Amino acid sequence: MSTPVSGTEGYAEAADELFRRYEGIAAADAHRAILHLIPRSPCRVLDIGSGTGRDAAWFASLGHRVVAIEPTDALRLPAMALHPSPAIEWLNDSLPDLALLRSRGERFDLVMLTAVWMHLDQVLRQRAMPNLADLMRDGGTIIMKIRHGPVPPGRRMFEISTEETIEHAGLYGLHQVFNLRTESSQEANRLAGVTWTSLALVKASK
Repeated sequence: MSTPVSGTEGYAEAADELFRRYEGIAAADAHRAILHLIPRSPCRVLDIGSGTGRDAAWFASLGHRVVAIEPTDALRLPAMALHPSPAIEWLNDSLPDLALLRSRGERFDLVMLTAVWMHLDQVLRQRAMPNLADLMRDGGTIIMKIRHGPVPPGRRMFEISTEETIEHAGLYGLHQVFNLRTESSQEANRLAGVTWTSLALVKASK
């Protein structure tokens, strides 16, 4: 059995539950706070940690071309079957290096990391940030949705400082345009003290 990519621990085992939970919430509702940051005109979207494919399918329905990155077979393969679309390309790749994707030299207008960043420890985040910046077109936007609070059993998460993330991103030409912390939309998580930060960064045009 192959070793899980760092940060994906516990996801394969919970795949069925995750499909029920994520697919039961419309993407537009899940991302209500950042809807104004989603480009209206068709563009290139990179969805990192795409999970069940809900968001990738939503972006495709809006007319965007999507590259969906998901290293967990138990999520990626059913997601491909559930959300078949010629506008979505699925890749088995992962942070911090995204080696397969970066070898292709593509650039994206929008990069999404939903419930991904907090799975990386500080060393991995330091490796990942310049790679993310390199994948963005000038003027492009990266949106991170970062979980805070108790770590579910069997998962690997770290408490992320928003200020540290913004400062680190600034080293690579990314500046903050949106920063909002909200309660969890799931009652059990909300009662447990789980909150989320929605952080958007734009890459400076040269």
